[in-house]
Amino acid sequence: MATTAREMGVTPSSVTRRLASIERRLGIRLINRTTRRMSVTQEGELYLAEGKRILDDIEDLERLVAGGSEDPRGLLRVNATFGFGRQYIGPAIQAFVEQYPDVEVQLHLSDRPVNLIDDGYDVCIRFGELPDARITARKLADNQRFLYAAPSYLKRFGIPKAPRDLQLHRCIVIRQDEAAFGTWHMHMGSSQETVKVRGIVSTNDGEVAFAWALAGLGILLRSEWHAAPSVEKGQLVQVLTDWQLPPADIYAVYPIRRHLSAKVKTFVDFLARRLAQK
Repeated sequence: MATTAREMGVTPSSVTRRLASIERRLGIRLINRTTRRMSVTQEGELYLAEGKRILDDIEDLERLVAGGSEDPRGLLRVNATFGFGRQYIGPAIQAFVEQYPDVEVQLHLSDRPVNLIDDGYDVCIRFGELPDARITARKLADNQRFLYAAPSYLKRFGIPKAPRDLQLHRCIVIRQDEAAFGTWHMHMGSSQETVKVRGIVSTNDGEVAFAWALAGLGILLRSEWHAAPSVEKGQLVQVLTDWQLPPADIYAVYPIRRHLSAKVKTFVDFLARRLAQK
């Protein structure tokens, strides 16, 4: 209740009273309450989903009647990963709200993609494959991934000459999602290699893994956007440069809607222009 109240700009007791009033009017319970937690009832789930759909339809109708001339305004909820969100999306939002002061932006950073539809986000920044058919995606930028290591590591353990050499090296593994971790797919022309790598450290956090690579703990598979500044400074070196890894291109995704709101369209256009300059 406290989180909902903050987002609405009212007190928690006010939210509680409004909810109780709706329940009395409907004659059903929307929230199950105990001393330790609250959970949404089946009727509450239906009321929430259908209510959101109706509000979205009204918003679409108002934009249609306005002839598409609406200025960007209102609350915009954005989700991104921690690393990319801190480095790129946060500064982009800062510039965006200066240019469009009628838009209020809430940025939520997470270590893995959220459910765009169920969690009520307007825009999510995602990488790579987009299997959900309920969303619209716009590619914002190419994002190649490469293998990197610190000069201190390469001086100590040598430089791999072929993908199979990675099995003899210390590799930094990032454990994310449910995919098989430590399996790197590479290709050079028609030649393809799949290598199962291991090392002395692994983590579910990309920033920690990156810090370990800088410290010389092993070879890391990382996106170009993240590693490029360190390569320019000589802190990291790209290895196996003739071999390519599957890209993880950057997308803005948002729910399929008949009429895209001005705030979402303007923000996505703004991001695309900004990332094209990087």
